[in-house]
Amino acid sequence: MTEFRSGFASFVGRPNAGKSTLTNALVGGKIAITSSRPQTTRHAIRGLVHRPDAQLIVVDTPGVHRPRTLLGERLNNLVRSTWAEVDTIAMCFPADQQIGPGDKFLINEMAAFKKKPIFAVATKIDKVSPEKLAKHLMSIAQAGLDAGVNWREIIPVSAVSGEQVELLRDLLITTLPPGPALYPEGQLTDEPEETLVAEIVREAALEDIHDELPHSLAVVVEEMVPREGRDENHPLLDVRVNVYVERDSQKGIIIGKKGARLKQIGIASRGQIERLLGTPVHLDLHVKVAPNWQTNPKQLRKLGF
Repeated sequence: MTEFRSGFASFVGRPNAGKSTLTNALVGGKIAITSSRPQTTRHAIRGLVHRPDAQLIVVDTPGVHRPRTLLGERLNNLVRSTWAEVDTIAMCFPADQQIGPGDKFLINEMAAFKKKPIFAVATKIDKVSPEKLAKHLMSIAQAGLDAGVNWREIIPVSAVSGEQVELLRDLLITTLPPGPALYPEGQLTDEPEETLVAEIVREAALEDIHDELPHSLAVVVEEMVPREGRDENHPLLDVRVNVYVERDSQKGIIIGKKGARLKQIGIASRGQIERLLGTPVHLDLHVKVAPNWQTNPKQLRKLGF
């Protein structure tokens, strides 16, 4: 009989390397928000992959970047502490971008983990030609050699088409230690529902906004309570959510002309929240200003960082 394996694998990469999309593809459900905006992921999200012979916990982390704020420093520290704790690491290199200084910096950081299996994953291969992919794979191999990192495997994948996602899952599982399942069968993540709801709203708010505003957005669920006086066949959950920005001008952008943009955020979010929670929802969105929250330790604590 095959020995059951369980453990943790972390996706590593610079911002927008495709880590969250790949996490969702492996788990088979949406647990991490995805956006074309770099630095969308703000905390380590655990996705659970169940097999008869194994349980793989995929830890999707924020992209490591040169921090410009206290928030950025805290996110980078979170990522580094995650690397030390997981059983295996998979570093993501988007195939539609050349390997740059940010990638090489990260590969050099990986060189410190001599005893951990480290995979290289070429992501977004659906976006490039076979010729360009071949060059990209050679560049990954060379970058590993230059830094003294011995890749366990170099795996090209597309989270969008599903190509080689199962192979990646199987290879990650081979590196896990023997041990029992750590989470119940069927569970996709250990994230609290409030966190997932906040992330859904933040993803909707990130659509079609530009410049620095994405980094200035934070979302907090203030309460989720059943509406009183409803019979059990027609429940309604009141969900009150605060969207925080750093300046009054940003507040105007989120609300939009005559509240049109905030209304659109609510429409885009509510359906996803109802599917997540399995109940009808009344979503009450408010936009508030928390001046310079990314650099203020007190505000960061209040917003959960």
